[in-house]
Amino acid sequence: MTASQVEILRSNTPGINPLSSPGNKLQNFYPTSPHNRFPSDEKYEEKSPNASPEDSDEELQDSDIVHHYLTFGTELPHPTTIYPVSEGQEPPPPIPDLKSYMNPFDWSPKRKNIIIWISCVITALTAFTAGAYSPGVGQMTQEWHVSNVAALVGITTFTTGFAVAPMVLAPFSEIQGRRPVFILSGILFVICQLCTGLTRSYAGMLVVRFFVGVGGSTFSTMVGGVVSDIYHTEDRNTPMALFSGAALFGTGWGPLVCGFIAQNTTWRWIFYMQTITCGTMVGLIILVFKETRGSVLLSRKAKALNKWYEAREAAGYYGFNMPSPSSQIGDTTPQRIRWKVKSDEERSSISKMIAISLYRPFHLLLTEPVVFFFSLWVAFSWAVLYLTLAAIPLVFQRNHGFSLQQANAVFAAMCIGSIIATIISIYQEKIAKRYGKMVNTPEGRLYFACIESAFMPVGLFMFGWTSFGGIHWIVPTIAISIATIGIFAIYLSTFNYLADTYHRYASSALAAQSFCRNILGGVFPLVTTQMYTKLTFGGASSLLGGIGTILTLVPWILVFYGPRIRARSKFASEIMEQH
Repeated sequence: MTASQVEILRSNTPGINPLSSPGNKLQNFYPTSPHNRFPSDEKYEEKSPNASPEDSDEELQDSDIVHHYLTFGTELPHPTTIYPVSEGQEPPPPIPDLKSYMNPFDWSPKRKNIIIWISCVITALTAFTAGAYSPGVGQMTQEWHVSNVAALVGITTFTTGFAVAPMVLAPFSEIQGRRPVFILSGILFVICQLCTGLTRSYAGMLVVRFFVGVGGSTFSTMVGGVVSDIYHTEDRNTPMALFSGAALFGTGWGPLVCGFIAQNTTWRWIFYMQTITCGTMVGLIILVFKETRGSVLLSRKAKALNKWYEAREAAGYYGFNMPSPSSQIGDTTPQRIRWKVKSDEERSSISKMIAISLYRPFHLLLTEPVVFFFSLWVAFSWAVLYLTLAAIPLVFQRNHGFSLQQANAVFAAMCIGSIIATIISIYQEKIAKRYGKMVNTPEGRLYFACIESAFMPVGLFMFGWTSFGGIHWIVPTIAISIATIGIFAIYLSTFNYLADTYHRYASSALAAQSFCRNILGGVFPLVTTQMYTKLTFGGASSLLGGIGTILTLVPWILVFYGPRIRARSKFASEIMEQH
């Protein structure tokens, strides 16, 4: 077909896509669609105007299929034939709609915001689950005749599932996509929440809490992956700040709400309520959440196109005009084509990916000083956060005579601290960039953390020495907010620095710190009562504050010696050489 024939077709059928059956809108595919890149109109003409389409298709029918690599920037070729080539032949099958396979980096701000806000809300609900357990401990000890420490083991089994599961689930999200893993783990999360409320034994509670942690882990550890899927490095600060703030807000929000539930109803309603809220949110994810993993979307796009090509050939339409690399610009060669994706060929088997996911985080933890000390730093700060789940009710009920719901209402200070820290984190980087004070290196992420991370030990010292009955309860409450701001700074800087430093090894580095963070966080609530009783409130908080002060040196050392340390790293230096 000649270019003039195409022009006649367009003039006679306005708004109709010449590359599809009647009824398909022009903007859906050719040539103006931003999701399906095609060569310009003037290139769309047959290489040999005198050759008939029937002759061309007969030649191509016996030719071999040629495979080409597909990227998001690939210009899709035109078919050699768009009309029936013989009498009685059916029209070619309609072109698939490829809008759902567009590059996530090119999504609209509105669509990105929806994904991030959904991710942050479910992250907050997951963190809510961790903190919601402690207000019901008193009733559990009476019902099952176990000690307070034994009942608190439910937090430990939850964080254990939280620590281990992502190492297995992460490879599945890279192959099958984020959305299927989100949905399946979300369903497990909700079912186990219901089982937690229904269980009649202490052992059953511990087992179910482990699987609650497995299901909920996805919504905390993989949200960082979702952020990296849809935002470039320079644009990730705000969504990562929202994610970090959601994790801390939810941890305080859980005991705040569930303290009232435990005092006025039964501990079982703590979990029934979470079943309802988390079930609603998982339902929203099923309806609204879109796949964000770029390599998965590209593979699906290639499969959709290949399926269409096969349908065309089954209907008797062969060939596409592929650009000829050795000829002049605009020349094309008819080919039977199929698309393939490079990442699919480079990907290892699922068993090997799980093995790497289990091995590499610990290898980095033991061989990379940056990963080790960041993991130690963030694990200690997270342990302090979980320690408050037992410490706040202990201090405020014993020293200030608070009821269960009043003592847990103090966790509002943690929620307020996380909101303040999030707002500060979002705007401080924007202000620094505006005045040209932001250094475009991984160490540039640590400038604010050097100062703000000191809030954690300051808050611990203040909490310990102002928690006595003779001092107004608002003073240690303010100390909790101050410590929360410091924990937030540590949490966010760890994510940003490890991601910027290790790039394609970042998921393993982050898995290492996540494992340490959740395991240590699960242990601290078990020793809180004994530690605060034997060392006194001031002594115990001073011990923790002293350790926190020493660990605050971590970002300072990296600010001054980070480039030199990274140059010695096998993994980080490999990235530096590539850049």
